Amino acid sequence: MKTSRISRIVKILTILQSNQSYSPEKLAKLLNVSRRTVFRDLNELQKVGVPYFYDQKGGGYRVEPTFFLPPIDFTLQEALSLCLVTNKVRGHLPVPFKYSAVVAALKIENNLPTTIKDYCRRALRQVSIQPEASVPMQQLDKVFSQLQRATIKKRKVRLVYSSLYERKEITTDLSPYHLMYHSRAWYVLGHSSLHDSIRTFKLNRIKTLEVLSQGFLEQNFDVDAHLGRAWALIPEGRIHNVRLRFLPKVATNVSEVRWHSTQKVTHNPDSSVTIDFRVDGLGEISWWILGYGDQVQVLAPPALRQRIIRMARNMISLNEQISPDIVEIRQRTKTAQKIEKSPTHPHRNPPSRD
Repeated sequence: MKTSRISRIVKILTILQSNQSYSPEKLAKLLNVSRRTVFRDLNELQKVGVPYFYDQKGGGYRVEPTFFLPPIDFTLQEALSLCLVTNKVRGHLPVPFKYSAVVAALKIENNLPTTIKDYCRRALRQVSIQPEASVPMQQLDKVFSQLQRATIKKRKVRLVYSSLYERKEITTDLSPYHLMYHSRAWYVLGHSSLHDSIRTFKLNRIKTLEVLSQGFLEQNFDVDAHLGRAWALIPEGRIHNVRLRFLPKVATNVSEVRWHSTQKVTHNPDSSVTIDFRVDGLGEISWWILGYGDQVQVLAPPALRQRIIRMARNMISLNEQISPDIVEIRQRTKTAQKIEKSPTHPHRNPPSRD
């Protein structure tokens, strides 16, 4: 659902929770949409369980008064932080059960004192949050719900999974222990029968999922203990002392962020920074280092430095393989397409005929 439509549905809820009833025509006028759009939005309310009804006496729709919470005593700061999350953040995170979250947040927001609610709305007009890249997932609610129930009931699930590591689709019986959002995507951690070890699976790569009747023995799984000092999600079983020097151009930006629990920052006289980590595995941190290109030096360990050199050389070789002729043809094609799309192009504005 688009953000504009969610915003419109929220407005409908706000209107319908008042003490008046509103006809479809009146709702259409207030929202500046067609009657057909109003009925589509009302249908969305029905899907998420909002108990609206048609009031015969009033000649319009209303929401069941008991569906909303009584007035809530929030401070101005508490209310503003709540409205910031519900109005600005909710559309940018791939949160499961997002529609239900919208309704729950609306219950709280709509029951704030009028003066506080009006202040929050005025304040938020001057605030925006740019969305970060995230993995799209059409079946997030369904898959997340199945895994969550299996985790609580300690049931195994059978996955058909598109594995990048094995480079093929695999089937495994998973004992799901933990669900985690990390690096723009949702993951499930658990014991995989195929690998006979605890593995991490990305939810959007799950092709099919079946909850089995077979239970699993809980292993007192602790996600923090499992991840240990991994850079992100995949511990490799060996701790490395990593030392990196970031040049002045990026030094301040890098040192401002807490990248890892073991991070130690040293500011150098030449305005560069040296950052030390104790990391389990070199694979994940290698990709992060490459993101800083020619603004970082790997001081230790030598194995990581050689890995970065090898990856950088492969990058150069890969790009040198592109023929200049191919690049020129692509550039000409793009230029031609831009000309054809130009409003002054003769094919877009043919001369009028008498």
